[in-house]
Formats: sequence, structure tokens, C-alpha cells
Amino acid sequence: MSCLDTIADYGLRSIGIGEKLLPRTDFTLCQQFTLIGSGLIWNIYFAVVALLFGFFLANALALARIAHSPLIRKPAEWFVFLFRGSPLFIQFFLAYEILVLLPRSGIHILGLTVETSWLTRAWAGALIVLFLNTAAYSAEIFYGALQSIPKGDLEAAEAYGLTGWKKFTRVQWPTMLRLAWPSYTNEAIFMLQSTTLVFFSGFPALSQMGDALYYANYFADKTFNPFIPYPIIAFYFVILTLIVIWGFSRVNRYLNRHLPQNTQSRIRLRPQLLR
Repeated sequence: MSCLDTIADYGLRSIGIGEKLLPRTDFTLCQQFTLIGSGLIWNIYFAVVALLFGFFLANALALARIAHSPLIRKPAEWFVFLFRGSPLFIQFFLAYEILVLLPRSGIHILGLTVETSWLTRAWAGALIVLFLNTAAYSAEIFYGALQSIPKGDLEAAEAYGLTGWKKFTRVQWPTMLRLAWPSYTNEAIFMLQSTTLVFFSGFPALSQMGDALYYANYFADKTFNPFIPYPIIAFYFVILTLIVIWGFSRVNRYLNRHLPQNTQSRIRLRPQLLR
């Protein structure tokens, strides 16, 4: 079997497309690269979806933390403290145990039965934990950025007649993003790396269609040689990290496009005719 045939058979195995059975013997380097890369689809799914929804929740939590009402501020502070103060692995474990305790027949609400068994699967249960975790860390980053907005910017906005929602959307929120984006980039990288913990979380993969670490561990167990599959998964994550850094740096450049140090100066030819 050529490497192209291996990619065609196993390239999308982690999402249920292609060969159902894993190779048992005579593992080739192409098979290991292909299957681990196939499992990487789930890691990307966890990171992208958790960061996408976590971004919006983090903004809401950051706003709640600067609210004057303690009924709004205190729950946001407790949420952030809970998820920042406990290890992510413990959050996985507790979430799995709680979701397993839900009735197998579903929850009955207003005469309707809501199915809950899907929450114990990795694609849903582990994603919820990652989503809440990154929202808490990102909320603290955005909250610090809101506190760091120069007072002069706010006073200038009020001088122009901007108050309330208009001041927030045109001055406070863009400035918050600009100040928080470098730290938020680190959070995105951390969340990408944290997706490997799903393999140890207890949330079962669907029909042996696990993430990248699932396949790396499979090859390490079968070959008794961890020095091939684990460097492969490290290589993949280094590439993904470089892509994240590149993408977030482009956004950061866009957010800071108006600053003098980011404006490209044009070379102008001005002959000095008169002294």
C-alpha cells in the first residue's frame, strides 16, 4: 500500500470516514503521520469551538466584573475564581462524574424528555469544560484590559458626546481588545495545547475515533517505541502553534493599525531647491 493509499484510507478516520479497523502490524511512518494527523481534527475542533464561544462569554464576564451591582459582579467573580483556581484535569474529572450521574432516561422538563447521554461523550462534555475554562481565563485578561484603558481616552469620548453603549462599542471595547490581544494570544495557544488532556479526561471517544494523542498512544503501545509517535504529535502541534501565532498577529496588527509606529511611512522625493 502506497502512502497516498494510506492517506485516502485513514486521513479522515477520526470522523468516521475511511477504514474502520486500525492497522495491527508492520506500522509505517506514513501510517503514523496520517492517523495522528487524522486525530488532530478533534484537537482543532476542541480548540476552535471552545475559543469561539469562550470569547463571547469572556467579554460578558469581563463586563459583569466591572458592574456596580454585586448581584451581577459577584457571580462573575466566583465563576472566574472557580475555574482559574482549580486544575483543568480536575475540572474534566468532576464534569464527567456529574454528567454520568444524570439520569440515563433523560431529564423531564414540562412533560418533555431531554436526552442527556450525549453529554458524556468527549465531543460534547470535554468541549463544555474547555469552553468554560478558557472563558474564565480570558475574562480575567479582558477585565485587566478594561481597567487599563487610559482615562484620557474615556474623557475624550465623553467630550465628543459619546456615552453609554456608544462609548463602549467605539472606544472601550476596541481599546480593550487592543490591550488584551497579546495576552489572549497566549491563552489561545494554551487552550490548543490543553486539548491533549481530553485523552486522559475520562470522556470516551466515539467508536475508537479519538484525538491525536489517542493514535500516538496506540502506536506507542503496539511498537513499544514512543520516540516516533510522540515526536510526530509534537511536530503537528508546533505547526498549529505557528499558525495560531501568525493568525493572531495579523489580527493584532489590524487592531493597532492606527498607531503611529504601525503606519508605513512613504518615501517622498523633495528636492531642496532653495536654501
